[in-house]
Amino acid sequence: MCCEAGVTDQSAPAVGWGQGSPAGTGEEVQSLDKALGHSGGVPLVLGGDRGGGSPRFPWDAVRLPKHVIPLSYHLLIHPNLTTLTFSGTATIEVTVTRQTSAVVLHSKRLHITRAAIAAGSARSAQKARVLERQAFEQVALLAAEPLQAGQYYTLSIQYFANLSESFHGFYKSTYRTQEGELRVLAATQFEPTAARMAFPCFDEPAFKARFSIMIRREPKHLALSNMPIVKSVTITPWLVEDHFDTTVKMSTYLVAFIVSDFKSISKITGHGVKISVYTVPDKINQAHYALDAAVKLLDFYEDYFSIPYPLPKQDLAAIPDFQSGAMENWGLTTYRESALLYDPEKSSASSKLRVTMTIAHELAHQWFGNLVTMEWWDDLWLNEGFAMFMEFVSVSVTHPELRVEDYFLRRCFDAIEVDSLNSSHPICTAVEDPAQILEMFDNVSYEKGSCILNMLRDYLTADVLKAGLVQYLQKYSYQNTKNEDLWNIMTNICPTVGSDKNELQGDGFCRSQQSSSNAHWTKGETLDVRAMMDTWTLQKGFPLVTVTVRGKNVHLQQERYMKGVNSPSSTGYLWHIPLTYITSKSDTVQRFLMTTKADVIILPEEVEWVKFNVDMNGYYIVHYEDDGWDRLINLLKENHTVISSNDRASLINNVFQLVSIKKLSISKAFDLTLYLKHERQTMPVLQGMNELIPIYRLMERRDMDGTAKQLQEYIINLFKDLIDKQSWSDEGSASERLLRHSLLLFACVHRYQPCVDKAKGYFTEWQKSNGTLSLPADVKTAVYAVGAQTSEGWDFLLSKYRLHLFNVERENIELALSLSRSKDKLQWLMDQGLRGDIVRTQDLPHIIAFVAKTPSGCHLAWTFLKENWEKVVEKFEVGSNSVANIVTGVTSRYSTRSQLAQVKEFFSSLEEKSAQLRCVQQAIETIEDNIQWMDRNFEKVKTWLQNNQL
Repeated sequence: MCCEAGVTDQSAPAVGWGQGSPAGTGEEVQSLDKALGHSGGVPLVLGGDRGGGSPRFPWDAVRLPKHVIPLSYHLLIHPNLTTLTFSGTATIEVTVTRQTSAVVLHSKRLHITRAAIAAGSARSAQKARVLERQAFEQVALLAAEPLQAGQYYTLSIQYFANLSESFHGFYKSTYRTQEGELRVLAATQFEPTAARMAFPCFDEPAFKARFSIMIRREPKHLALSNMPIVKSVTITPWLVEDHFDTTVKMSTYLVAFIVSDFKSISKITGHGVKISVYTVPDKINQAHYALDAAVKLLDFYEDYFSIPYPLPKQDLAAIPDFQSGAMENWGLTTYRESALLYDPEKSSASSKLRVTMTIAHELAHQWFGNLVTMEWWDDLWLNEGFAMFMEFVSVSVTHPELRVEDYFLRRCFDAIEVDSLNSSHPICTAVEDPAQILEMFDNVSYEKGSCILNMLRDYLTADVLKAGLVQYLQKYSYQNTKNEDLWNIMTNICPTVGSDKNELQGDGFCRSQQSSSNAHWTKGETLDVRAMMDTWTLQKGFPLVTVTVRGKNVHLQQERYMKGVNSPSSTGYLWHIPLTYITSKSDTVQRFLMTTKADVIILPEEVEWVKFNVDMNGYYIVHYEDDGWDRLINLLKENHTVISSNDRASLINNVFQLVSIKKLSISKAFDLTLYLKHERQTMPVLQGMNELIPIYRLMERRDMDGTAKQLQEYIINLFKDLIDKQSWSDEGSASERLLRHSLLLFACVHRYQPCVDKAKGYFTEWQKSNGTLSLPADVKTAVYAVGAQTSEGWDFLLSKYRLHLFNVERENIELALSLSRSKDKLQWLMDQGLRGDIVRTQDLPHIIAFVAKTPSGCHLAWTFLKENWEKVVEKFEVGSNSVANIVTGVTSRYSTRSQLAQVKEFFSSLEEKSAQLRCVQQAIETIEDNIQWMDRNFEKVKTWLQNNQL
């Protein structure tokens, strides 16, 4: 799954594995056959004689028992897009490994009308009683006589249900045609635990099986599923039944089906796979870019992994209502429209980048996640960290002009932001119930996962990492894995690439044989990848490396970096850190694996400066003691291009991170930013803005004496030359266009007059043409943002937003509408987002976050969140990324004790599941950190600004 941008980290304290015996072992399994001696609420009972009251539910764990194993599913699904209901029949072949009287599987909001169990190929099925335990989303089929070990059985279940009103399960989506007609379709989103809302199933990733799917539909509709259609049978003049080919062996969360009136375009890849892009009919002309990108990317992955894509087709479908960014269903990937559709005339460079990266992510999953799947959700990063890492590996080859490597750092900075809080979690974290599982889809599984893989690539070399990944995928195809399976393979892959002269030792480890002059990490020591990577996946947080230069000796110390008022001790944390560094005397990257709390490196000669974590390929930050920072600040001032743009961006990030933990003064960090007046590269400029604008926002909320205004002027002056140089066009490389988009939007929103005047001029012309004038794609957002400041302009924008024609720009217009100073308009916007009529509910999370950022909207957004909490959670699910983005988006700029008290009071008043969410802990920690930061630094920033006017 591809989360929407701004994913934040949120998970409840996890229970489950590692605490008591796992489900399916020991006494718990025996409980199944003590006919029903466990408690489980009042179950639904179907069939049989109730006799002396309902039997107890036969299972008492969230995880299913392990002794009934599904082999194949035959599903018949019949949705009715008028009544918004569906009926279904699930026939499941299972094998039993020990005698049992009940079969427990998942079912959620399905009304089961009949259930039967047949032995082997016996034609006569015996009716089974059905009990339901809603709290665990489970049903039990009670057999008339015990099922025997070693035997095969067929479960037959008939049921009906409503199409889901949320974005998960088998759900309803709608769109309007150009003529204004409302049309309905039905689509699925099962990951992580919603397949059970569409058919009864063993809904855990390790229960892989084959699926044969049949879908009934009206003749005017089209049905899609994971596999191609093998035949269509006309049942009545108004009903067609499509039979899809049987899938490969796969997990339930990857099953998908859509019933719609979509149109498609297709191409065949170099390896003979048919790729099709499906969209609502009026938007099929925006599908060409995605089709070409998907063809290139699927061919790349087949070559890179040396494993053929195993299905005959790959469909990419743009769904009008979609909660996350996209989903990797095998053979039928689904997307938000803005993550798949691209209009060369109207779409911005950032839109092209997003579409390409999202497709790359979902297609990488066809191997990482679909072919090889994590055994349980605690290792979700084996899916998501890899898919995110592979986005960069693939797109840098298939679309070099997008320069994706420039944006990798941003992801690591985002990960560091949440990983620096005590509420963070290790990449591998025990989870059990659906809300905890949903919380795993966060910055730690995605961004941090991809960053530590990038660090591993830098450590092992790209070729060695690739060899290990290919071996891992080949060994575990169609199986499930744990974290250690990957490291065991990596440890046994010997680096024999490039200039390294290595040999595989008898113990299966690699030892480096090269001379120290070309030193690569190990200096003859054993390369134990598992021991190293366990330090990054099994403990939360990341290291702060402190560097002290004494002559030729460089003293190193590591500790856990941690923000927070009451930070617990970081003792006991130790990482194996692949350090890299360059010096004033040598730009050859030197490498050193630090495995102890403290160490010393001896340089060949004394140097003026040393820069660790070259290009920030490592997931750690660096503090330079004594005059180390002064030397680097001086280097940036005198000749910043001596080090790479990634190195400059990482210095900007690290210096502000160090202010947060009192290692450096805020004035030192601001001293470093002075050099930005001469910076021209995208990454350092954007990083400078990412550090300074949030400080401005904090101060803006509490501005008593004009300091915030002074800071705003300082930031504008810092980038003024660069802003003035921007052409209001779509010229230049993707990187230049992205920078233009960010700079002009920033300048206009922060009321830099030349920018505002120019944008006003464009908006007036555009308004005069009634929206027919073509504006350059990369400057539109800035133009709309300025136009939306007047009531008349806001109303005009809204009228265009409602038109089908402006669909590509919906998100740009939403941002502009969210910047209004009118509280009534902002309130209306959020209310509409909840209603889902004019503003799609899928867009509500980012609209609330946009509104919360504005001075007029910050209180409105908080009140809206409190008043509509139940509705939001019902629509987006407790634990989801969307809910987390709303919570953190609304509270991230709070910095007073009364705001902290309000947030604590509201969330503690909710039921336990909501109160315990990780995003709530994050929000509280962030506010505490903001309070502390403002208390310490407000006066210092004020003084610094008075002394350093540009």
